[in-house]
Amino acid sequence: MPSRSGWSREQLLVALHLYCQIPFGRLHYGNPLIIESAGLIGRTPSALAMKLVNFASLDPAITSTGRKGFSNASAADAAMWEEMHDDWQRFVAEATNAVTSFGGAPPNELATGQPEEPDEDADFSGIDRMTQVTTRVGQGFFRRAVLSAYDYRCCITGLSAPKLLLASHIVPWSVDASNRLNPKNGLCLSALHDKAFDAGIITIGEDMTVSVSRRLAVDGDLFFESAISAYHGKSLALPEKFRPDPAFLMYHRQHVFQG
Repeated sequence: MPSRSGWSREQLLVALHLYCQIPFGRLHYGNPLIIESAGLIGRTPSALAMKLVNFASLDPAITSTGRKGFSNASAADAAMWEEMHDDWQRFVAEATNAVTSFGGAPPNELATGQPEEPDEDADFSGIDRMTQVTTRVGQGFFRRAVLSAYDYRCCITGLSAPKLLLASHIVPWSVDASNRLNPKNGLCLSALHDKAFDAGIITIGEDMTVSVSRRLAVDGDLFFESAISAYHGKSLALPEKFRPDPAFLMYHRQHVFQG
């Protein structure tokens, strides 16, 4: 029978972990993933959905849009939110363990209906199998958190074919270990624009518009002009949650972009 007592730490971990991986527009009690997770932790779907909305009230990306009705987050909710942002890797590890302790498994391709793609920036050389498994779990979380924030659409082109979308790190995986799993260090991009972003051909300006490198532009290439250059000056489609951190975008402009 679903519990009516206060939320335990493990239940909060599962709930916030789930919040990170579901598009904002799907935080309702009829979502099959919420129904399944609610049963797992001994809460009703309505109670879990409300807890997810409470977490949304702590997300500046959501509250800055003027949405109202978000005021029920508890001190424990806020503390868990801060704890997550202070150490993403620790949060993902503890939340995954919490899900497992309830006898469940983290959201995956089967549960979300979206494909899992490995992070091509990850370097597994010289690390043991357990560390590799932990890294893979983190990669899956990062992908789902970033893509769900953008509602599974490329933030430059609007492409919505899941198999062609990647969660691109703004500050490269190899540069900032502490923010490898931080969804604010990610953009949902098509496979082509992910490569262009990593190569410094495109970047995002302070005004959240796309900039295309003049130095690396391919003159006379009609495909490059239509698929890359045509987006110069286009406004980025901002996510519903976990807005990209301006400091990470500045790093990309200064150290990756070949303008």
